[in-house]
Amino acid sequence: MVFAPPSFPGLDPLPALSRPDLLAPATFEALSRWFAAVPDAADVVGVAPIDPALSDTAALTEAFGLAPDASVNCVVVAGRRAGLERVAGAAVRAVSRADVNGAVRRLLDVRKASFMSADQAVALTAMEYGGITPIGLPEGWRALIDRRVVDGGPAVIGAGVRAAKLVLPGSILATLPGAEVIDGLALPAS
Repeated sequence: MVFAPPSFPGLDPLPALSRPDLLAPATFEALSRWFAAVPDAADVVGVAPIDPALSDTAALTEAFGLAPDASVNCVVVAGRRAGLERVAGAAVRAVSRADVNGAVRRLLDVRKASFMSADQAVALTAMEYGGITPIGLPEGWRALIDRRVVDGGPAVIGAGVRAAKLVLPGSILATLPGAEVIDGLALPAS
């Protein structure tokens, strides 16, 4: 196959594994395992260097003229049951927000789910805030992907670091080992 990730103006993706310096180590390792299991994924997942100051969704969208629904955000959510913490990364299109108190809470089977603090999420994922991605979450964490991410066309998501973004067709995330594609994981943004 030929390397052919989605095209976004101003983002010049390279084959993801060709630039480990643009990926968090856990993201690089997860991509390596994914591409070994699903070789076609390597042909459509690229990594694009960006100015770290543009990593946040609003700045990225404005700087590159992206459609508002092109960006995908991954938030870390946790809850407790029977003394055990249950954690998930929830990936949703930036035009929506994760349904933490509904869908995520039910999926984690906890009474209350809440966003993990930024400091704790960064420490536990070994990823940078503004770059957290469902690709390379710690072992035992669930990778929840909203159906609208998979069905919504090309996407720009975190690479684990603020200095890069992954560029890929949203549909390919359904093949990410361990990913759970969930209908109704996201609510429309208010």
